Amino acid sequence: MDISINKNALDIVSEILDRKERLQCEVSTLPCGATVLDAGVLAKGCTELGCLVGEVSMGGLGAVRLSTMYIGNLSLPAVVVATDEPVIATLGSQHTGWAIKVGKYSAMGSGPARALARVEKQLYEEIQYNDNHTAGVMVLESRDLPTDEVAEHVAEKCGLSSSDMTFVGVPTASEAGSAQISARIVEVGIHKMHEIGFDLTRIRRGYGVAPIAPVAKSDARAMGATNDCIRYGGRTFYFLREGAEGVAEIIQQIPTRASEQNGQSFYDLFKSADSDIYRLDPCIFSPAEITISHIESRSVYKAGELDPIALKRSLGL
Repeated sequence: MDISINKNALDIVSEILDRKERLQCEVSTLPCGATVLDAGVLAKGCTELGCLVGEVSMGGLGAVRLSTMYIGNLSLPAVVVATDEPVIATLGSQHTGWAIKVGKYSAMGSGPARALARVEKQLYEEIQYNDNHTAGVMVLESRDLPTDEVAEHVAEKCGLSSSDMTFVGVPTASEAGSAQISARIVEVGIHKMHEIGFDLTRIRRGYGVAPIAPVAKSDARAMGATNDCIRYGGRTFYFLREGAEGVAEIIQQIPTRASEQNGQSFYDLFKSADSDIYRLDPCIFSPAEITISHIESRSVYKAGELDPIALKRSLGL
């Protein structure tokens, strides 16, 4: 496939750089030459910046827009996400599949540079995607900005020089962090389908809407609230091509209510895993509700429902 998610993402990075003052984003260059965009570590950041970070993390293959969502008697800000390349945009780019650990530095790595490093070799072989662009973009969900050591480590994995790397640092407990996590609503549904063995090549388009969590007092609390906005407040819509066989049965396995952890707060689950998101059961990452439409037959399948009680409990409302 000729799509370069790194090239596309750099176009959005350029937009952020052009509007950095309004977006309250700070930009710096490390001694090794890597560019660093601070979306909430030392900079204030904002929700609009979080939407753009969401688009960067999708490799420029998705649109993220602000909206409002009603869940029970709650009225919450929300993101609406759309992509016509759902598998590459999500699993190929947006998925936080690369745990970055260099010295004392730790971050959840997502974004198009993953396709250059191919640390998750099996995943990229499964989705049959490769990117050979000469520059890379990495989104780092962390309380700390990357150092030279971190930049050089990632660049080496990507087969690039450090000066060809751009990093976006965004803490979980920040305005941009809340928005960019909710912008993963389509990715969470695709990831769940991948985990249960659904044929992803049948998915033509993906849409989603999820509320944006208020900024929590700590990253751990924010990890809980932001993920529960998806688990209990997120709606996804997918359009399938080719056959519709098996959809009625498999769709029941996708939403949060199908999980054994349904009803539990993500914060409690996160703490039980020693605050290591990579130790959690991958299947707990689910949208609250999913609708699948089969293009040829016009059949529509739906499973799950929003859970305002569990969401209120998680958000402390």
